[in-house]
Amino acid sequence: MSGPAAGTAHAATSTDVVCLGESMVTFLPSQPGRLADVPSFGRGIGGAESNVACALAAAGHRAAWVGRVGADGFGDHLVETIASYGVDTSAVRRDPVRPTGIYFRTATDRGTDTHEVAYYRAGSAASAMSPENVPYEDLLAGRILHLSGITAALSADCLALLRDLTAPRPGRPLVSFDVNHRPHLWRGGEADASVLLELARRCDLVFVGEDEAEEAWGIVGAEAIRAALPEPAVVVVKRGSAGATVFSGATVFSGLRPGPRSSNAGEAEDAAAADGAENAAAGEAEDAAAEGAGLGPDTVTLVPALRVDVVAAVGAGDAFAAGFLSATLRGLPVRERVRHGHLMAAAVLTVPGDLTDPPARDHADRLAALDDDAWGRLRLGPGWTAADRAPEEVRTP
Repeated sequence: MSGPAAGTAHAATSTDVVCLGESMVTFLPSQPGRLADVPSFGRGIGGAESNVACALAAAGHRAAWVGRVGADGFGDHLVETIASYGVDTSAVRRDPVRPTGIYFRTATDRGTDTHEVAYYRAGSAASAMSPENVPYEDLLAGRILHLSGITAALSADCLALLRDLTAPRPGRPLVSFDVNHRPHLWRGGEADASVLLELARRCDLVFVGEDEAEEAWGIVGAEAIRAALPEPAVVVVKRGSAGATVFSGATVFSGLRPGPRSSNAGEAEDAAAADGAENAAAGEAEDAAAEGAGLGPDTVTLVPALRVDVVAAVGAGDAFAAGFLSATLRGLPVRERVRHGHLMAAAVLTVPGDLTDPPARDHADRLAALDDDAWGRLRLGPGWTAADRAPEEVRTP
């Protein structure tokens, strides 16, 4: 087995989530239109896994990002910007030869025919990640290890790394996997997108869109997706405007490691997050009762999406994953985990870039606790995260 010897993971950890993947400098257009017509671009950062880390850190969790960047100015910008969100970047490695990846994109929705992305990432520092050159002691130190299918597509070495990290091993942290199928990354490679199904089946928590499951695997419908992914304890099927369907087995993460202030598996929050302790304790008790019982029959939870006045449809999937993971760390029920995912996604959808400050926790908790009718009436637009109470919330009984 590559990497460290089995059994080196700690029983308790000061890190909630470790995210591994490539982050790039992104150039955002100053106006709509074709890349050929855009006169100038603003600089930002982009990367599915680092986006998740930044969102979790902004939400008050202890998040770390592990990656590889060039020994260049773009690498400096990435590490400094990600660290500015409160993310631990101490395990990021610098490549003295390979460059940091960059990309340019248009302002249109990724799902439209007019959307353009020009990547300059071939041969990037991140594409050289392998089981031999990443710090396993840092990767395995968190309560959750969050991975993405994007990494698997970067190179054969990166695929080998993900296969090793998703392999069963004693003391493995809970492994979260966002399929993140990007068709252009798989063209001409040694592997194809079918390998994403193999990786997903080895993980504990899987995020996958209905559309990408059909495109990558030819699988149609939430039930069929779960049938193709029987091993993960939780499968979150994202259904666009229809919301999300979650299939959760009986254990619902009984193996989630304790944080530094907890003796069991539900709560990893600082003292400032004590408001979630009651819900966390209930989740821990359920997990403890189910431990050793196997996955058992699924509980199926359907949660409608929010109505959102979209500014830019980028980064929402990463934000959804961050919101779901945040609520998981807090031990919230599955419905609230999904609602926090929707709320975190709504925060990103109502700004131009991939990242933004999440709503205050008490604000998000109030919205996530709305009854079904009030949730269905909720409509969020630009600036909603800064409001103490959304107008729709005020009108609810």
